[in-house]
This record gives sequence, structure tokens and C-alpha cells, in this order.
Amino acid sequence: MDFSTKTPKRKEENLLPMINVVFLLLIFFLISAKMTPPEPFEVTPPSAQVEAEAEGEFTLYIAADARVGFRDAIGEDAFQRLAAEQTAYCELNDCEEAKPHLTLRADTALAAEQLAALLPEISKLGFAQIELVAQSGGTP
Repeated sequence: MDFSTKTPKRKEENLLPMINVVFLLLIFFLISAKMTPPEPFEVTPPSAQVEAEAEGEFTLYIAADARVGFRDAIGEDAFQRLAAEQTAYCELNDCEEAKPHLTLRADTALAAEQLAALLPEISKLGFAQIELVAQSGGTP
């Protein structure tokens, strides 16, 4: 007679379901996240009393020292890259009926004269509408 006790085999935990859940969560967060390009430099928008969301297909940044930035291009390169991306956008979408909108994120310390000097160059780009971003909470 054999009285030796067999040690029961330890059941290994299956990690496959946990890995599947992690990948599903990763895919969910990647799909639901809004990917925006990084700002070329920090901009503090001016204050306004009325709160409305500025929505445009393109965003142009203007620093306090009147530097202009678009995506990773700064200065005159920013205008050229913006014009190139607008052209590419219009080739994919019908811009005859609805031209794209431009969002300006200008620093609150930017002088009005400097912004006015940049407006002719910005208007040459041919956007249907240009919106200036302001932060809510202005004084009445």
C-alpha cells in the first residue's frame, strides 16, 4: 500500500483576462481623449464678461512680445505653416461653402497696437471668421 500523500497541484492564476481588461481600458482612453497639439509658448488670454467657447479649426498663438506661433513653428514660419495646413484642409473639405475658422490666443499683455499690426497679415490667410480667446471672469 502506498500511503504517500500527493501534494495537490497548485492552480496557476490566469492573467489573460486582466491583460485584456487593461488593453480595453487603454483603447477606451485613447479614443475618448482629445488630442491637441502643444502650445508653442505660454499665453494668458485677456478677461471677458461673456463666456462663450471659441471653436476654430486652427489656433494661432500670439505672445506678449508679438511673437506668433502655430503648432511648433514660430514667427514667419508660423504664417507659412498655417497657410499650408489651411490649403491642405480645404483640399480635403469643401471650403467653397464653409471656410475654416481661426482661433487667436493672444496674451493679455500684448498691446492692442501690436495686435492691430498683425491683423492685416492674418487677414491675408482668408479665414471666414477669426475668434479671439478670452478667459471668463472680467470685471463689470
